[in-house]
Amino acid sequence: MKTIFVVDDNDINLTVAKETLKSHYRVMTVPSAEKMFSLLGKITPDLILLDIEMPEIDGFEAIARLKESEEHAEIPVIFLTGMTDEKVEVRGFQMGAIDFVTKPFTAPILLNRIKTHLNVDELIRERTKQLQAKTEQLQSLQTAVIFGFADMVEARDEGTGGHIERTSAYLKVLVDALAERGMYTDEISKLDLDLFVSSSRLHDVGKIAISDLILNKPGKLTDEEFSTMKTHTTEGERAIDLIASRTGDVEFLTNSKLFAGYHHERWDGKGYPYGLSETDIPFHGRVMALADVYDALISERPYKKPFTADEAYDIIMDGAGKHFDPIMVEVFSEIRDEFEKIAV
Repeated sequence: MKTIFVVDDNDINLTVAKETLKSHYRVMTVPSAEKMFSLLGKITPDLILLDIEMPEIDGFEAIARLKESEEHAEIPVIFLTGMTDEKVEVRGFQMGAIDFVTKPFTAPILLNRIKTHLNVDELIRERTKQLQAKTEQLQSLQTAVIFGFADMVEARDEGTGGHIERTSAYLKVLVDALAERGMYTDEISKLDLDLFVSSSRLHDVGKIAISDLILNKPGKLTDEEFSTMKTHTTEGERAIDLIASRTGDVEFLTNSKLFAGYHHERWDGKGYPYGLSETDIPFHGRVMALADVYDALISERPYKKPFTADEAYDIIMDGAGKHFDPIMVEVFSEIRDEFEKIAV
């Protein structure tokens, strides 16, 4: 049985409304808006019948508070009032009321209005739920395809097995540690961390455009080959733009593009492709630069043996203020053991 709050400072009005509705709904009579808010902490009604003219907190202030509440904003509100001023109705609808019922009311009118609005509200909620489910299913499919694409790119690069999973894990522990220490709170507070970490999987997607002869060359690259290799950053941006043009410019892809385009920038401005420096480099690029280089250091490549954890640590520390954001390096130094556990 659906629950209805009847909020009115007049006992007679409360009694009449309850007698009218009690055979069809669970009715809770509330003598003031203040007591309604106390009751909302325990019970969430399906609809609120709200008087306008009440002492202390009137109906307009009450509905304004309801609409400001994330938990209660969607509760349908019908004003049950003796006021018949057109301006009052306009104001009420603008504030989010779904209807007005004028006192004194007849039982059939009140019941029909409530039934209609509850049915409409239930239909909207059901349709919204179905739409959300379909949207989530589509997003899940898109994400699976994109992840598969990233894994395919990694498979082409013979020396980077597990690189995507490890760098994603490094990112998470580093960003968590920055947040715990109150560093870069403006940047981190805007992130959906799960989405942020997942989207980092596409940071090397531009390698799809690089020849296998360069990508898997066992020796040192020539200057010309290295210039070609560096284009994987801008090629990654281009690939993600292409995906976004077909799927929509979603947050996942916006994050991915920042990772792809900026993870080889350096704090001192000597990186590529844009030669940005310090905090002009997007947060995504700065945090991925550290994770990416660390993983490259501790991993075996066709052209090198892996560095030890201590050697990798020393190289990262030496790169503070040169290759890497010095604040991130400082935090890395405090959580190096977490990086080493991921690297195993």
